[in-house]
Amino acid sequence: MSNQYQIGVVVGSLRSDSYNKKVANALIKLFPSHFTFKFIDISELPLYNQDADQHVPTTVAQFKSQISQCDGIIFVTPEYNRSIPGVLKNAIDQGSRPWGDNSWNGKPAGILGVSIGNISTAIAQQHLRNSLAFLNMPTLNQPECFLKWFDGMVDEQNNFAQKSKEFIQTWADAYALFVTKNIAK
Repeated sequence: MSNQYQIGVVVGSLRSDSYNKKVANALIKLFPSHFTFKFIDISELPLYNQDADQHVPTTVAQFKSQISQCDGIIFVTPEYNRSIPGVLKNAIDQGSRPWGDNSWNGKPAGILGVSIGNISTAIAQQHLRNSLAFLNMPTLNQPECFLKWFDGMVDEQNNFAQKSKEFIQTWADAYALFVTKNIAK
């Protein structure tokens, strides 16, 4: 019998019709049945302020608790101005504070993203990797997954178009194996 793994999904876009949210919803369907997923909302987090470390706001405490309950984290993010969105950086900072209470610590991470641009999310993902290394999150290095959005990439039933599915399935399989090798159950 396989171990059960709870994976948190953090989408770095707040837009209601986000391409990254569509990709995340389709992605989770590609994993084996012993993987379950929880989307972790970052939209209600206040801006990080070290003054709040002594009295962590309830929304932040709940966010940190959700992270702590996960065996791994998948970040699905767009690229804004050649980096990660501010809301995602804020979530990373909130999850790692106060100093010594890093909720991200040791969680196996996967990174992917989609954009309409030709370089997709390559630079944003590199910036994210820098933060995750500091947070002690082992991160899947290969295969990398930079997706250029096209109409029909994800259908209304959250399924990938055939021309993308095989590539993304390879990423999902690699991340599933990475989690099983990088977590003590």
